[in-house]
Formats: sequence, structure tokens, C-alpha cells
Amino acid sequence: MAEHSYDYDLFVIGGGSGGVRAARIAAGHGAKVALAEEYRMGGTCVIRGCVPKKFMVYASDYGRKLSEAQKYGWDVKVGGFDFAGFMANMHAEVDRLSGLYMSGQVNAGVTVFEERAEFVDAHTLKLVKSGKTITADKILIAVGGTPWRPDEDELPGVEHTITSDGVFHLTELPKHIVIAGGGYIACEFAHVFAGLGVETCLVYRGETVLRGFDMDVRTQVHEGLKEAGVRVITQTVFEKIEKTDNAEQPLHLTLTNGMELDASVIMMAVGRRPHTKGLGLEKAGIDFAENGRISVDDYSRTNVENVFAVGDVTQRAELTPVAIREGHAFADTEFGGQDRKFNHDLIATAVFTQPEVGTVGLTEAEARQEYGNAIDVYKTRFRPMKNMLNGKSEKVFMKVIVRQSDDVVIGAHIVSPDAGEMIQMLGIAVKMGATKAQFDETCAVHPTIAEEIVTLRTKWVPQVKG
Repeated sequence: MAEHSYDYDLFVIGGGSGGVRAARIAAGHGAKVALAEEYRMGGTCVIRGCVPKKFMVYASDYGRKLSEAQKYGWDVKVGGFDFAGFMANMHAEVDRLSGLYMSGQVNAGVTVFEERAEFVDAHTLKLVKSGKTITADKILIAVGGTPWRPDEDELPGVEHTITSDGVFHLTELPKHIVIAGGGYIACEFAHVFAGLGVETCLVYRGETVLRGFDMDVRTQVHEGLKEAGVRVITQTVFEKIEKTDNAEQPLHLTLTNGMELDASVIMMAVGRRPHTKGLGLEKAGIDFAENGRISVDDYSRTNVENVFAVGDVTQRAELTPVAIREGHAFADTEFGGQDRKFNHDLIATAVFTQPEVGTVGLTEAEARQEYGNAIDVYKTRFRPMKNMLNGKSEKVFMKVIVRQSDDVVIGAHIVSPDAGEMIQMLGIAVKMGATKAQFDETCAVHPTIAEEIVTLRTKWVPQVKG
């Protein structure tokens, strides 16, 4: 397709969700495509993110369900958890999925190089293992993100910690795990390990976890962590980590507030960074931020005309389905003769804590910042029917935010079992601009948790201190 004599019309760096979708669609449009992946096909989501993490969430939740089943009349004897057996099954499934990603590329006619690619210039890449040099008309960067942690100068003993990547390579359950962070990864894994019977501690520099989410959601999740048995220590960070001779808990942790903890495993979940270090972006003249983020326009173009970027590396919205949509739109635009770009507004998301979080649209704080007091807020917190028999005190939270000028629902937030499933459907309504009146006109499905979304009638009025 290229007029210049390049080896390929498109070269994709990265075999994650965004990269493989772009490569496959571009090849389907008739482009000559190659892709390089330095580790394993599937990227963060399949290999060390969404998929294995969700399996761990399921494993953790089964323990809860087994104990709850006793209250429903089942003669259940809960024995030990076979962590090694579970991990073997999980990795077998990850291997299968990775293989499907590879075969999907090969079947689409994409040439796959199982090695690292780095820029030589804007049209030239070097394959590090083989030393081969390849040219391409267009290059797509889809290398994703990687866990960040401080260096030795910032946190003495940091080399004794693991990140979320390392969780999937544990060979046995720790006696005591300490997790640094208060974002979705930290909260999800705190619930996972607590559910598997591990003594779990979460250390967070802020006051309430899940910064950036609706405050009511944050409060619900924060309290839910404690109800799940997680020890939550806030407004402090790690000061130093030392290795000891304690066989079960060999790591001694000192916090900046003076507290000291002993742990078997310490996990850093304090953020992620674009995986662009050493990629040679400067050799191609590509502008990038200090943390490695690549700036792009609505069509995923970088400042270099023939170089594009999709997915977590752009930090527009670090979600697998977003990377897939961005990659597809790029391929259709550049090779399919279509003018397509992905709309990043109103993306429904979920956090797989236990219970889950589902959210779409504006938080209450964002809505008040944009519309002042010209919004209506409806919310409810209740004990679901299932918990009436199983002995759990855990409550469900739901919140709907409405713009007064046109009655349109501009935000919805749920903390509940299956919140991820609910918010996917609810996201369609919010994306379409549904009004609160249309929510109210929708007949409830009874008895369900989700029916509360269409039966919310009482507006929440903030208490004014005077």
C-alpha cells in the first residue's frame, strides 16, 4: 500500500489488546503488517492483568460463597485452599488465551516477531534479539503500561517487594501480605488475599481509597475493606524495608508514622507508567512526557506524521476495551478508507473489589463543579435480599446523578455484587442520554438488586452547616 519501498505498510510494537486488534484489522484491509512482542502475546490484560486477576477474584469469592451456603441449608465443609492447583489451572488458561492471540495474528496474515523492537528512526526499527532492521510506512506503538515503584534511594529495601506482575508468580499463599496503595489494583488484591484467608494489610497515603471515584463509592469501598478483614492504615507511606531471619514473615517494614510491621510479602501497587523506557522514541523525534506518556490526537497520531500510539501508553483511559477500540479505529482510518476515532466520553468501568464497583459518567463532585447546584442526586444504601439469610451485613450502594436542565442522567455509581454486569447495561442508557423520567418509566425486574436503579425516587439533599 505504501508508495515508498518499505518492508511493511504497518509495524505494530506490542502484542496486547490494542496492538493485535489494529494489526488484524489493518491486515484485513489489505495492508502488509508485522508485529513485535518481546514477552508473550496478550499483553497486560491476558498475561498479567485483567484475566488472571479476575480468576483470583473468583477463587477468593468462592470461599465466601461456600460459607454463605451453609446458611442456605447446604452441608458444606470448607477445607484448605489448594493455591498451587488453582495457579496451575489459571496459568493453563492464560497460556491458551495467549496462544489464541498468536494464532489470530498468523491467520490474519500478520508476521509476528517474538522479540523486542526499538526505534532507529521514524520509519526504521531494530529487532533486538536477532539484530534485524525493518522499515515500515506507518508504525503503531501499543506497548501498554508497567507497574511503577520507587527506587532504592526513595525507599530503601524496595528490591524486596513485588508488584502486581509478581502476584501471579507466587508459589504459595503468604501468611501476611502488606499492600501499598489505594487505587483499584491495591483494593482488588487486598480483597483477594483477605478472601483466601491471608492476613492482609493495606497502607495508603491518603485518607480514603480510590481517589478519583465518587466520594460515596470511595467511602463504601473503604469500609468494605475493613468489613472483609483487611487492616487499613491511612495517611502514611513506607519508609524502609529490611530483610530478617523470621522464616514466616521475613520482611520488616517501617512506616513514616513510626509504625512497624512484619510481612511475608510486600506488594507495591502505587501506580503504573507507560512502558516506553528504552524504546528509542527520541530517535524517531516522538514527543513524550517525563513519565513516558505519548501525546496523541483524536486519531491516535503522535507529533511524527507516520507514528501512532494506542492504549495505556497514551494514558487517555487505561482500559483494555478502550485500547481495542482505539486500535480498531486507527486501522480503519489509515488502511480502510474510513474516518474513525474513538469517543472517550462516558466509558463505563468496573473495579473488582468484593463487592464490585460499577461507574459511568460524572462523579457528584465533577457534576457540581460543572453545573453547580443544578443537579439532582438520588442514592440508596440497603442490605440485599440474599444477605437476609446468609448472615452478611454487607450493604449495596447505588447513586444516580441527574442534570436538572434536561433531566438527563449524567452519572451512575454502584457498589454491589455484579456491579460490573449492571454498569455495562446501564452504560448504554447513559451513553444514549436517557433521562431520569425514562429510568422511572422502566418496569423493575423483581426481586433483583438492579431493580433499585429504576425505583429511586427520593432526592438526596446535602446537609448545610450554618
